[in-house]
Amino acid sequence: MNMTTPDAATLGADEEAVRKAISSTARPPKASPLSAALSFGWRGMLKVKHVPEQLLDVTITPVMFVLMFTYLFGGAIAGSTGEYLRYILPGILVMSVLFTTVYSGVALNTDLTKGVVDRFRSLPIWRPAPLVGSLIGDSVRYLIAGTVIIVLGLALGYRSDGGVGGVLAALGLVVVFAFGLSWVFTTIGLVMRSPNAVMNAGFMGIFPVTFLSNAFVDPETLPAGLEAFVNANPISILVDAARGLMEGNPSVGDIGIVLATAAILTLVFAPLTTRLYQRA
Repeated sequence: MNMTTPDAATLGADEEAVRKAISSTARPPKASPLSAALSFGWRGMLKVKHVPEQLLDVTITPVMFVLMFTYLFGGAIAGSTGEYLRYILPGILVMSVLFTTVYSGVALNTDLTKGVVDRFRSLPIWRPAPLVGSLIGDSVRYLIAGTVIIVLGLALGYRSDGGVGGVLAALGLVVVFAFGLSWVFTTIGLVMRSPNAVMNAGFMGIFPVTFLSNAFVDPETLPAGLEAFVNANPISILVDAARGLMEGNPSVGDIGIVLATAAILTLVFAPLTTRLYQRA
């Protein structure tokens, strides 16, 4: 067979035509840091849309915790399930939302091990946009988890003396703290080698800190040494702040400590996560 190859003149004409076509189209503007972060946040929402099973941890699990703790231990601890529900609901709200923060590290490690992070770094966008965007998307999961707990509590007979404003303020405070804590788990997600390792390490850390708090029992019923630890536990302070807002007697000191702790976690672990992300 006789094969023909284009001559130099033909190649030059084709190249010139391509350049004209490209130059005649306005170059799209570069994405701003905010728009890039929001795009990656929407990516997280699309992942939930295509795999709705991801919401099981923020819907079914919180419901199980509320029902089991209220009806198994309510009579023994508080004398009635109604009284114990008033005490435990803010604690379950905090626990359910904070448990969800572990999955921020798991999702990041999954992207890292599958090579998705390499594709993100090749894009002409603000470098931390994938990190910030994923945490913005995770904040929606925190809101869903908190909303499920509050709606279930209302269905079981819980009534807030702080009204709707107090309940929304408590939910917002918990979500802000969770956003700061999620930076800790994104750091872990970049250090560990597999998603399972991130999950195991995350829950090994969050479980004892959460259960050794005042979310389930009054610290005054505990031994002296354990009571001191529980009172100093930041999770206990968060539970106290949420409980105060929902009961209509908020503590400005507790709220200030919670916001300061969230800010410190973000200021320490956000730059560390960004540095590890750029080196990964």
